[in-house]
Amino acid sequence: MYLEHFAIKELPFSLTPNTEFFLNMASYHKAYNMLMVSISNREGFIKVVGEVGTGKTMLCRKVLNTLEENPDAYISAYIANPVLSPKGLFLAFAEELGLEADSDIGHHSLLKKITKVLMQHSAEGRQVILFIDEAHAMPEKTLEALRLLTNLETEKAKLFQVVLFAQPELDDMLREKSLRQLLQRITFSYRLESLDREGLERYVSHRLATAGYNGPSVFASAALDDLYAASQGTPRIVNILCHKALMVAFGRGERVVTREHMRNAIEDTEGVALPQKNVRQFAAAGVFMVVACVALAIYLVGYYLR
Repeated sequence: MYLEHFAIKELPFSLTPNTEFFLNMASYHKAYNMLMVSISNREGFIKVVGEVGTGKTMLCRKVLNTLEENPDAYISAYIANPVLSPKGLFLAFAEELGLEADSDIGHHSLLKKITKVLMQHSAEGRQVILFIDEAHAMPEKTLEALRLLTNLETEKAKLFQVVLFAQPELDDMLREKSLRQLLQRITFSYRLESLDREGLERYVSHRLATAGYNGPSVFASAALDDLYAASQGTPRIVNILCHKALMVAFGRGERVVTREHMRNAIEDTEGVALPQKNVRQFAAAGVFMVVACVALAIYLVGYYLR
């Protein structure tokens, strides 16, 4: 692997949501602050949406890690795969709360168990937050069951909060008449945006530095231009292409990732391509270089034959 070649301690562009690589850029900083303030204010439903690969799970893990630093005040429950029936969701929530419940338990008994532990946490001053990743994949009936479950409350506050992380398809679902009551429960909402060109460069440099790199820029500016054009600033695609481009450069014994290395990475990645404009510009530059080299060769031949 290229770690030793580039003097890096660990893979800088792994797809695993390692919060040590979290970059506190404007969009993520605002989202993180919004989540922490909303949680501290005990808001009912909170929603964060973003396209595939924009860093929703990373943000979720960052918030979870922050809350886990204060276990006397917060109890976090996390459901990564919400493709569940209403009862399946309740069972998953119960498990996250540390409850033991058989799959054949009755709905009323299960709800009673959940209510009891939520009341206990509330009485002891602990706030329970349920985080649901990929919430757009939840069946409509399960979303409605979740809304009904949040009716559990004391005279002063809800017994737990819900934070939904989802692709924009969730917004389409919530506009359906059958889910209008859930839509009205969402008190805070945020949309994660992709990186801009400047943000992409900071993102790449940050991940390399976090991985232990300390030296001049590894990626040539032209390589980053193509990276941005092909990825449109989507962090997951950026990670995939950077990892591949580093492998190409390593394979050729070079310590700087050039535009050619990045283009090799792009061509090797399914579903990713450069806009035609960039390809034409690169081709034109290539033609210019060929013409220039031919002209230089003709000049040199003529010079030495004089």
